[in-house]
Amino acid sequence: MSWILRAAAPDDLPAIMAIEEELFPDDAWSPESMAAEVAGPHGHYLVAQAEDGEIDGYAGLLAPRGSGQGDIQTIAVVARARRRGLGRTLMAALLTEARAREASEVFLEVRADNPGARALYEQLGFEEIAVRPRYYRGGVDAVIMRRATSEERAS
Repeated sequence: MSWILRAAAPDDLPAIMAIEEELFPDDAWSPESMAAEVAGPHGHYLVAQAEDGEIDGYAGLLAPRGSGQGDIQTIAVVARARRRGLGRTLMAALLTEARAREASEVFLEVRADNPGARALYEQLGFEEIAVRPRYYRGGVDAVIMRRATSEERAS
């Protein structure tokens, strides 16, 4: 299975929101929030389009130029595309964009009960720096992770 990564467009919002609501039923972003993020001047949102035309994943970075920092806002991969390197590919693209925007460090938050995502982020050089207790619905903690963008470990 292969994908084309491309900039997310307003026309992609229905597919993005369908994935968002399926994968994050308790914590899904609102359509209005997602639309604002995709269209925002400081963000970089990508979709992964499969050979059959379906959107199999998306990811977003917030990194205002000159701020020195970036934040991985969201990343999602549908079940049929998991364990095939798509999450890693999306993350690598966001880290490349963060470097292009001169961000020296990138942060993200991940649910403490998501060991697969945490393992991927650790493999990519992210380190746990803090915990936000009961951040997500259902009382699940958010683990805050950080990575310097100069680290070339995105592969």
